[in-house]
Amino acid sequence: MSRCATVSRSLDEPVSGTAATATTWLLLEQPGPWGVQALTSSHLDPALGRALEAAAEGTGVRIALIRRPGRHADPGRPALRQVYAAHTVPGRVWLRSATTRDPRQLLGLDFAALGAGDHRSFATVLGGRPHRGDPLALVCTNGKRDRCCALLGRPLAAELAASGVRGVWEVTHLGGHRFAPTVLVLPYGYAYGRAEAHTIKEALHGAQEGHVVVEGCRGCSAWERPGQAAELAVRTAAGEYRAGVLSVVGTEGAAPRWEVTVQHADGRRWRVTVAQGASLPPRPESCGAAVLGTPARMDVLAVRKLRPTALAS
Repeated sequence: MSRCATVSRSLDEPVSGTAATATTWLLLEQPGPWGVQALTSSHLDPALGRALEAAAEGTGVRIALIRRPGRHADPGRPALRQVYAAHTVPGRVWLRSATTRDPRQLLGLDFAALGAGDHRSFATVLGGRPHRGDPLALVCTNGKRDRCCALLGRPLAAELAASGVRGVWEVTHLGGHRFAPTVLVLPYGYAYGRAEAHTIKEALHGAQEGHVVVEGCRGCSAWERPGQAAELAVRTAAGEYRAGVLSVVGTEGAAPRWEVTVQHADGRRWRVTVAQGASLPPRPESCGAAVLGTPARMDVLAVRKLRPTALAS
């Protein structure tokens, strides 16, 4: 049976506008095996996992488990776990890190504030501080959700780690199994599909220098999917690859067609027409899918730079 990622690649399904959406990512180290629903089917206390899911619901915070690349026989309960929080909205981007001996501490976080970009509870509850290390590369490797993530993601994570790239972690779920290997680069929150080691190394170097690599980019998690596609289209049209200078400031319309306004930090604006289409022919959206699907795709139909006199329209 063909793997979903192989079929998606062979059909040249576009990756733009397919990133998971989250204004803030909260990452908790959890070694050992992961199940389909990682927060409740790993060796993390499932009651804690359910409580964290409930606390994050509707706040813009997306919680994921992370582990170091390598073998994942259960080493027992880790004495000290790494925790990261990253806010990805341009102009307010931050990445902070902490450690904890008791993951139940995370229930003391103010999830609504984290989702809005306020990191104070991360400091008071966990002693979190600004992350001073390299940008993070989170490689989805959860084969219990989709075998492509394990078969393609784990070798990529291992290759990056073996080549000396720091900040590499395996992560439980980034969405879009058929684009495996999928990678999220923090702090700016850009996701990549069909990722290769050289692209991720370039993306990490770019993040360190404050630039965005658009090759293989699925979009910035801060935006909904039409906005993701629109922002990437403006980057290409304007030749603007600096991180943090483009924001989605308006989205009019509804599926299957939107008019998205993208604004530059210097005041320039573009109006981008985005249409939702269906990826044909039908294909497996994941390796475990019982039926074939036609996943939605975001097609950019037009990018129009607005004149200064039109900025208020």
